[in-house]
Amino acid sequence: MAEVKYKIKKGDQVKIIAGKDSGKTGRVLKIQRGTGRAIIEGLNMVKKTVKPKAQGDKGNIIEIEAAIDLSNVQVLCKKCGPTRISIKVDGDSKVRICKKCGEAL
Repeated sequence: MAEVKYKIKKGDQVKIIAGKDSGKTGRVLKIQRGTGRAIIEGLNMVKKTVKPKAQGDKGNIIEIEAAIDLSNVQVLCKKCGPTRISIKVDGDSKVRICKKCGEAL
């Protein structure tokens, strides 16, 4: 199966527009290309149980970031806030462009 290309990249500052954390912003830690989801730093936290590693240890309940669908996030432009992205080809390089103000991201 071929990998799907997305306009959101690792390290982008994004805003969640739907779900329990809507309105919050964070940085993209990982893009899951096969499922079309992203993990955002400090957002969409879920509790996970961890088994004890050695005999005599106790198990724990930890909070980790769960993946969120890419349709529920928008990239933040430095000028105009949450926006959609277009791609402009300059010679042999591609540049991501803000749809609102036209500035390169």
